[in-house]
Amino acid sequence: MNLDRIISIIIVIALIIGTIGVFYIMSNPNPEKFTEFYLLGQNGKASDYPTNLSMGETGNLTVGVVNHENSTSNYQIIIMQGNQVLKNENITLNNGDKQEIPFQFTASYYGQNKLEFDLYKLPDTKNIYRSLSLIINVT
Repeated sequence: MNLDRIISIIIVIALIIGTIGVFYIMSNPNPEKFTEFYLLGQNGKASDYPTNLSMGETGNLTVGVVNHENSTSNYQIIIMQGNQVLKNENITLNNGDKQEIPFQFTASYYGQNKLEFDLYKLPDTKNIYRSLSLIINVT
């Protein structure tokens, strides 16, 4: 046997194994499961957050959740400022569904205020599934 024939046989075998691998992966997908959790500013974009407010001024945000868990999921959203709960809401989303929730708050403490946005994937209410925060400077 000459060297060219051996190399050709090896290439054909490699192509067959590669083709079998591609068909296996396509027929047995393992999609990643996750949930998007995000904040949008006043213009509906991930910018222009109300981070500098005067005492008594109102800030507006949108809290977004998108389900990519490949099943219907129940969530709890808790928004806190310090030890004070500003919003506590449960939502249910089918796979691929999105919900955007308007959130309005009033600057009521001088200095830096931290808003915490916690998402729980129910029934687990002990472990935060996703978390976001926003620092507000109040003058």
